[in-house]
Amino acid sequence: MSSLLAARRVDLLLLLVAVAWGSSYLAAKTLTGTVGVTVILSLRFLITTLALALIWLIGNRRRAGRRELVTGVILGFTQAAVLLLETQGISGTSATNAGLIISLVIVFTPFTESVAFHVRLPRMLFVAAVTAVVGVCLLVSGDGFAAPTLGDLLVLAAAAVRSIHVTAVSALTRGRGYSALHLTLTQSAVCAVVYTLADYQGVLRAVHGFDAGQWLGVLYLGVACSVFAFLVQTWAIQQTSASRASLLMGTEPIWAVLIGITIGRETLTVLGVIGAALIITGTYLGLRAETRHRAATVPAGRESAVKP
Repeated sequence: MSSLLAARRVDLLLLLVAVAWGSSYLAAKTLTGTVGVTVILSLRFLITTLALALIWLIGNRRRAGRRELVTGVILGFTQAAVLLLETQGISGTSATNAGLIISLVIVFTPFTESVAFHVRLPRMLFVAAVTAVVGVCLLVSGDGFAAPTLGDLLVLAAAAVRSIHVTAVSALTRGRGYSALHLTLTQSAVCAVVYTLADYQGVLRAVHGFDAGQWLGVLYLGVACSVFAFLVQTWAIQQTSASRASLLMGTEPIWAVLIGITIGRETLTVLGVIGAALIITGTYLGLRAETRHRAATVPAGRESAVKP
């Protein structure tokens, strides 16, 4: 009975991570209507970096090695590019669309990994990719078939770049025993520096001019969507299988849709609903195919499931 309750607790926490990620699109969308994208990202990652640094200080304070630090810096720049594209895209589309389109990273990543590591892919991944892409076409079509908005294209580009980032994470860290906390802290610090330098005057104005609601939004993105999600997923993956964790956290686009429609009062046309269903189906099929393929080719204990 106790083991069942423990398993359910892990599942619940992983679902909370998915809810936090799914809600991040609406939170970012709300903030982009008041200040610039780089200002939002600067404040978000300054908060994230400070929180992670505090966690490091409370912990064992082991210093990162030189190669570990260099790897974190490189990944920090690719992460900064992903989030800039994603957040800029969110400002030009709906939170619902953004949450669904960015989920294509689940389908894109196996293809970038296949190119990087010369690995053959299961056929189901191609079926999942076609299903998801058709879903995106329907989602962005509105009342009829039309060209996607610039925001939609930027989020799609973010999904593609994120798949490259995830592949880079795997290529640069596999088998090296790097600390997840060190890498995440370094990446967050790089993002904070890049975004702050991009518009430091805007950041200073925001610090002095933000109201309580805006600070709450930034804190939510920095603490709940970054620090909390990182800590929970790192702990939870040690308590369950990577495949189960991936499937639970893969519900992110579903929460993005539900939150966008209920709280954000966004709407979907009939074609949009069909497209959303196809995207969710495609990402789910892709995730299952990838995890089964990984389980068949990777020795036990070598799997991982970390949000890029």
